Amino acid sequence: MRHVVIEQGRMEIVLAPDAMTACREAAARIADYMRGAPDPVLGLATGRTMEAVYRALVGMHRDGLSFARCRTFNLDEYYPIARDDPRSYHAYMHEQLFRHVDIVPGRTRLPDGAAPEPERECRAYEDAIRAAGGIGLQLLGIGLTGHIGFNEPPSDFATRTRLVELDEETRRQNAEMFDDRWQDVPRRALTMGVGTILDARRLLMVATGAAKARIVRDALEGPVTPMVSASALRQHPACTVILDSEAAGLLRLDR
Repeated sequence: MRHVVIEQGRMEIVLAPDAMTACREAAARIADYMRGAPDPVLGLATGRTMEAVYRALVGMHRDGLSFARCRTFNLDEYYPIARDDPRSYHAYMHEQLFRHVDIVPGRTRLPDGAAPEPERECRAYEDAIRAAGGIGLQLLGIGLTGHIGFNEPPSDFATRTRLVELDEETRRQNAEMFDDRWQDVPRRALTMGVGTILDARRLLMVATGAAKARIVRDALEGPVTPMVSASALRQHPACTVILDSEAAGLLRLDR
């Protein structure tokens, strides 16, 4: 694998030969953080790329990696949706990670997609993150609109956890969990804000596949702008981006 530090000296880019290697590298870095932190607080993400990351972490757990000391906070959840709905991110996290490892159920948290007062839920979520001492390592993907979490363009870099409207492209991208009917994907979501994400002490973004190449290029080499919320990561003092060869295919640094 090739390691690159971009111009500001703030971001490490790891170029992996393929998607599986990229996801295993991400899992290894999460595991290193968990082993080294006395009270690890993980920020977690969802999506197809993350499934391979979580499979690798489950494999590490079978080899002795413990999640018992961890607290976790997820980036987002659809709104409105019940947590026991199989299409919810609550269900996703249970299926992909939580039921396979020794994490304590009361130490995991996602935004409540059925909260009757979403604004109050967002404030409570911010309070819970602060009470846990802040997020030590935040795992991220990147959407085709450049969003991290569900921070659709434009998203001010100071935003906190809030209720947002989802872009049609994002709903189309996420249609697989809704029987490929993008019209059934909820129009809104609760998401950590860009400012909430940037508060994490370390950031780890993973992107794989040729479909992500354009937006990865825009985020890492284009303007730092609220129109591409992932570009805010270049302002963070400890951010690592792991890409496979296809996702990195349009970057100048990969030529």
